Amino acid sequence: MPASPSSVTASGPAVAVSGLVMRYADKVAVDQLDLVVERRTITAVLGPNGAGKTTTLETCEGYRKAQAGTVRVLGLDPQSQRRDLLPRIGVMLQDGGAWSGVRAMEMLRHIARLHAEPLDVDVLGERLGLGDCGRTPYRRLSGGQQQRLKLALAVVGRPELVFVDEPTAGMDPAARRTTWELLQEMRADGVTVVLTTHHMDEAERLADQIHIIDRGRMIVSGSPLQLTRGGTSTIRLVVTKPFPEGAPDLLQAALGHRLEVRTISDVSLLITGPADSTTLATVSAWCEQHGVLPESLQLGQRNLEDVFLELTGRELVT
Repeated sequence: MPASPSSVTASGPAVAVSGLVMRYADKVAVDQLDLVVERRTITAVLGPNGAGKTTTLETCEGYRKAQAGTVRVLGLDPQSQRRDLLPRIGVMLQDGGAWSGVRAMEMLRHIARLHAEPLDVDVLGERLGLGDCGRTPYRRLSGGQQQRLKLALAVVGRPELVFVDEPTAGMDPAARRTTWELLQEMRADGVTVVLTTHHMDEAERLADQIHIIDRGRMIVSGSPLQLTRGGTSTIRLVVTKPFPEGAPDLLQAALGHRLEVRTISDVSLLITGPADSTTLATVSAWCEQHGVLPESLQLGQRNLEDVFLELTGRELVT
């Protein structure tokens, strides 16, 4: 996908947030947040529901005004310089963005005409599989088809920077892979992509840089490799019905201090540390002793989801 000329020659970060504070009544949604997105990267901004990531990105997109701190997007203030910024960014919204009765390709052509140098609408529609549903009203499209149309609307104007929110939600595996390839091609052509997703494998596969936000604050930043390296093993225990009361403490006692048992949900535990086949045998014996029936028992290396759970203590909920 061809990049716009300015995206190739511009310098400085694509997004620079410093000391951002956002409140709703007496609740602090974003608390002195610093965040940088380098140009020509795919950067994932992750966090549990209510972490403040949506408020942060809506401020970057110009939908909200910063209550404290500074926000610069492509070197511009998204509030006072919004008119100059809008032609240079694309925004894929999770909800809304199209009229309920409009046909997919009709909507895409309309948005394309609002831009000076849009992408070829037919090529983009075909690439994202919109040709087969091009005459179907938006309200009758499947969730995955709606997502593909929203992505097309966000990128048809050749943005230098595109914000994509849950880009593959509801998509089948083939459409998901096509979307990944499109985002990677955009990065290769000099476009900056800011990604929010509940799919840890998506972030781990696509992102050059990952920022994890919780309770309005940045808790860690780094590449997927930087965040997951260290060689720590994990065992994920999923059972068929909720654990008995006190189960994590009992399992912790059986395993000893070298391993840590963390509750993920009432039917899932995560064990981290120097785990091996002996550890698996100990967990299996503990399950038999306490009448716990495992649904799955998996040994592996720490991945991004494990890091996320360790740092926030919460799962991403779609």
